[in-house]
Amino acid sequence: MVGYIGPNGAGKSTTIKIMSGILNPDSGKCVINGRTPWKDRINHVKNIGVVFGQRSQLWWDVPVVDSFELIKEIYKIPDNKFKSNMHMLTDMLNIEEIIKVPTRQLSLGQRMRCEIAASLLHSPKILFLDEPTIGLDAVSKIAVRDFIKNINKENKTTVILTTHDTQDIEALTKRIILIGKGKVLLDGSIDELKEKFNESNMDEIVVKLYKEFKI
Repeated sequence: MVGYIGPNGAGKSTTIKIMSGILNPDSGKCVINGRTPWKDRINHVKNIGVVFGQRSQLWWDVPVVDSFELIKEIYKIPDNKFKSNMHMLTDMLNIEEIIKVPTRQLSLGQRMRCEIAASLLHSPKILFLDEPTIGLDAVSKIAVRDFIKNINKENKTTVILTTHDTQDIEALTKRIILIGKGKVLLDGSIDELKEKFNESNMDEIVVKLYKEFKI
C-alpha cells in the first residue's frame, strides 16, 4: 500500500485518472502490469478498481444492489464469483441492509462503503483510492481503513491511496510518494521520515516536507 500525497493542484487525481485509463496524457509513458492504460483500456480495467471520494459509480435512484448487478454484467463476472464476492464485501463492510436502499438515501459514510464494495466486485489486482475517507465521521473512517487493510492482507490487493488525511497515511501505508511542481519530490518509508525529522506526528512531518520542498 502506497500513500500518494501532495498539495492541492499537484496532480494526484490526474495521475489516478491516467493510471486508470480515463485520461490520455500529452507526453510520457505509464505501464501497469505490462499495459498502457489508455491504449488497452478494456483489458486494463479488468484488473483495477477505482474509488473517487467526490464522484460516484453507483446509480443514484436505484437500490445499491441493482448497481452491483449492472457492474456484474459490465465486467462479465461469473455468477459464483459474484455471489462469493458480494457475500464477503457486504459482510466485511457491514452493508448487507444498506444495499437494498437507493443510493440517494444513503449517508456519505454508507455510500463510500458501497462505493468501495462496487470497485472490488470483480476482484481487481490494483485498487486506486482517491480521498476515500473525505467527509467521513470517525467511525466510518475506521471502518473503511480496517477494510482496506483486510483486503490488502487477505487478497494481496495493491492499494494506491491519495489523501490529505495524515491519519489515513499512517494507518494504512508504510511507503509514501510526494509530488509537487510537476515532479516526484520524494519516495520513501514513513519510518525513515520519522527518523529524519525526529518526529512521530504525521501532520508535522508533512508540514516539514512541504517546507523543505517549498510547495
